[in-house]
Amino acid sequence: MIPRIALVFLAFLASPLVAQETPAEAPELPMANAVEADLNEFLWIKRPIVVFADSPLDPRFVEQMRFLAEDPASLLLRDVVILTDTDPKAKSDLRQTLRPRGFNLVLIDKDGQVKLRKPAPWTVREISRSIDKWPTRLQEVREELGKE
Repeated sequence: MIPRIALVFLAFLASPLVAQETPAEAPELPMANAVEADLNEFLWIKRPIVVFADSPLDPRFVEQMRFLAEDPASLLLRDVVILTDTDPKAKSDLRQTLRPRGFNLVLIDKDGQVKLRKPAPWTVREISRSIDKWPTRLQEVREELGKE
């Protein structure tokens, strides 16, 4: 099952890159299978976005992956890592902890706290705007500007 999922992700990520004039310059968004992931490994390092679905063919999952592939630079700027779980039978630790029902988009901050759950796909713009309001992101921006 895992190799088939990898092929699906490659297909989603490759299609937008083919249309660009300079695919070598396109940033690559870190992605991982949620079945093998442990949220503790991202604590204070990355902001996990977990995308759950009951099947990799779920239209909402397909649309969400397309949205995420459209603007990886904005997500990389915000230290995002994408975790996906499309196999409810695997009963991953993340699935048992976050308890999704069908398609679910879960945004988690660097402090390990779930900040947002959505039952429908969100664009990178919507995700970025949400992240930019979080206290940890505001602190990062202040530090980048040299105000702290």
